[in-house]
Amino acid sequence: MPDLDAPLWLLIAHGLTLLLTVAALVATLLPLLRETAWWIRIFDFPRLQIVAVAIITIGGGFMLGWHQLPGYWGLGALAALVAAVLYQSFRIVPYTPVASKQIADSTRADGSRHLSLAVMNVLQYNKQGARALAVLQETDPDLIMAVETDQWWYEQLKPLEATHPYTCHEPLDNTYGLLFFSRLPLQNCEIKYLLDDDVPSLHGHVQLPDGKTWVRIFGLHPKPPAPAESKTSTKRDAELLLVGKAIGEREEPTIVFGDMNDVAWSHTSELFRRISGLLDPRVGRGLLPTFHAEYMLLRWPLDHVFVSPDFKVDDIQRLPYVGSDHFPIYLKLSYEPQDKAEQEENCEQADVEDHEEANEKIKEGFEEEVEEEVEEAQGQKPEKELTT
Repeated sequence: MPDLDAPLWLLIAHGLTLLLTVAALVATLLPLLRETAWWIRIFDFPRLQIVAVAIITIGGGFMLGWHQLPGYWGLGALAALVAAVLYQSFRIVPYTPVASKQIADSTRADGSRHLSLAVMNVLQYNKQGARALAVLQETDPDLIMAVETDQWWYEQLKPLEATHPYTCHEPLDNTYGLLFFSRLPLQNCEIKYLLDDDVPSLHGHVQLPDGKTWVRIFGLHPKPPAPAESKTSTKRDAELLLVGKAIGEREEPTIVFGDMNDVAWSHTSELFRRISGLLDPRVGRGLLPTFHAEYMLLRWPLDHVFVSPDFKVDDIQRLPYVGSDHFPIYLKLSYEPQDKAEQEENCEQADVEDHEEANEKIKEGFEEEVEEEVEEAQGQKPEKELTT
């Protein structure tokens, strides 16, 4: 321990460094638990920020001479911080250009098998509708999904129907509404409520410009683990895995997109990819953090697109600020099934334990929904509002 007779400023410096050390280590260790409580799962998100705090703390510890303190406790604390940085970096590195690309770059110039899409969380209470519309019109993707969209937002984005006449909308005033616009023909496109009876999701097929190939699509926006939304990640995880299992049971070109309220490096996202057999275009290309748009130091990737090995990537980018707490994300894909077998080698394979875990999480998700419905019926919690 530092000398208690040392100057007050030095004691404060030691105390703050110790506090940051504990915070960084706790934030690293808690996500290793498979508990679904929101206050545990929330630490899945800020891995970059945890690395930054740990590195700053390591520097502070060396400046304060922790490595020379008697009893080796200071050296042990610094070693633990270094281990935390290495572990967190191990989880983050795949989503940087340092890693190999999980999905190859497009080699096809024929536009008849290209498909572009944009995902935009508009933030329901954001009133910069014209700005959002302008970004979408300028980018002009084939598919557009806008979430947190109520009736006001539908009126703001309705001009898109002039160029994207195929639609599947569910505007809601509970921050879980969605609008879907397509330039390309849709088939069997419908809105489903998989778990929460106030959280819709999009299911259907879209036809590529070649007029022959149909692609299965899913648009998702599950509730995040947060005290004001859901006290656990149980139903979010169950919704992702329900879709993952449905994809894994049928072999066809597939795209899943939306605000997943989860980061790509979380255990659930990785389990989803193994169960579904989908690939992440961010791997080997960059984080492209989409949330929080207004706080540069507090950002992580929440909005995702996952695709089957039939596709390669022509372009991926984060779109400009639209007044929301999310940046939109844009992806242009090339349908190249001739290389599917080669890309399947990059798929993360699910084992028996993965399938058992997925089934258990889905079961827990439905059980939690039933418990909430019982509580509502007994008047223990406010009834959910649903406006269509």
